[in-house]
Amino acid sequence: MIETGLIAALTAFLSATLRMAMPLTLAGLGETFSEKSGILNIGLEAIMLSGAFFSFIIAFLTQSVLLGVCAGIAGGIAVSSIHAYLSIYCKVNQTIAGLALNFLIIGLTSFLFLIVFGKSTTLPECPVTPKIPIPILSRIPVVGTVLFNQDLFVYFTFIAIFLAWFFIHRTEWGVSLHAVGENPKAADSAGLNVFRIRYFSTIANGFFGGLAGSYLTLGLLGFFMENITSGKGYIALVVVILGRRNPPGILLAALVVGAAEALQFRMQTAGIPVPSQLFTMFPYVITVLVLFLAMGKSREPSALGIPYIRSKR
Repeated sequence: MIETGLIAALTAFLSATLRMAMPLTLAGLGETFSEKSGILNIGLEAIMLSGAFFSFIIAFLTQSVLLGVCAGIAGGIAVSSIHAYLSIYCKVNQTIAGLALNFLIIGLTSFLFLIVFGKSTTLPECPVTPKIPIPILSRIPVVGTVLFNQDLFVYFTFIAIFLAWFFIHRTEWGVSLHAVGENPKAADSAGLNVFRIRYFSTIANGFFGGLAGSYLTLGLLGFFMENITSGKGYIALVVVILGRRNPPGILLAALVVGAAEALQFRMQTAGIPVPSQLFTMFPYVITVLVLFLAMGKSREPSALGIPYIRSKR
């Protein structure tokens, strides 16, 4: 009985870890494309929050998860496109633009949610994605439940990790992305359209970030509330650094943070007599500690955060 209980507890913990890691992984993949091209988007929080809000609204009104996901992706791309315009064409400071978008979208989504639903003590709910067990594989003890009894968001994330790695490291498009992020002047001289490549990389950022926000409402929670991301966009930025802008590394880094968050919930439900604020701090403390240990081990693209001015020598 004790052994069975330990296996059940381990399975539940690993499943929670995977679920907590998925939005960070998706957002991290999007930011990787952006940073590889030289665009630093601190506005991941805004992208995820926009994706979460619009996916919830559309899913709530239509009762369709698919339409909700599409709306979330569109919301993420819209916010990312604003950042792209400001960073690529207006040449503004990319960090300030991202932070401004974070503040704007937090206020805008809260205002729109209040306009649509008003003040209420109960949160409106939307449909969520069901778990789809994979035949035979889902029956494997522990591993089967953790990996092969998940929703489509999780399965898509695993596929996206492989595809992102393949495109970045094994295709001509990936070579162009690296060239633009390292030396845009040389890339331009070689005939590459720096502005177009950077713009499409930010679209990818919006796609994955919006999908990460959709997962929060349509995969994990089934509702929306003010500032539902709670800093996950900033943590995703740390995950990108820890993962060294490499898709498999991003997944591993996200799992570390996800494990800390899952452990936090387990400790709270265990009734440990410790102030709840300490439990809430735990994932962030672990993130900072891991980031501190990884300092100096991740090399960023040479042109990251630097606007490209074609006429400048």
